[in-house]
Amino acid sequence: MIAKPGKNRLSAHDLAMLGAGKIGYIRKMRSEEVSARFPQAPALDPGLELWALFGADGTPILLTDNRSSTFYRAAEDELKTVSLH
Repeated sequence: MIAKPGKNRLSAHDLAMLGAGKIGYIRKMRSEEVSARFPQAPALDPGLELWALFGADGTPILLTDNRSSTFYRAAEDELKTVSLH
């Protein structure tokens, strides 16, 4: 989709707010990336493949080594899920 001149554009913040409390995204992560997104997480061994669930605005919700757990948690929170690659 190409924006036409004079049309309103959504900021990244506005776009995230559209899905707030309704959409969650699931992302595969490596353990080396965890501290940037989950600052409260303990130190992890390098090279682990993990799965994370985030709110539409990027708020971290869950970190696990089991992909299915992210879908279960999203369902508990009544979030529709999308996957990011």
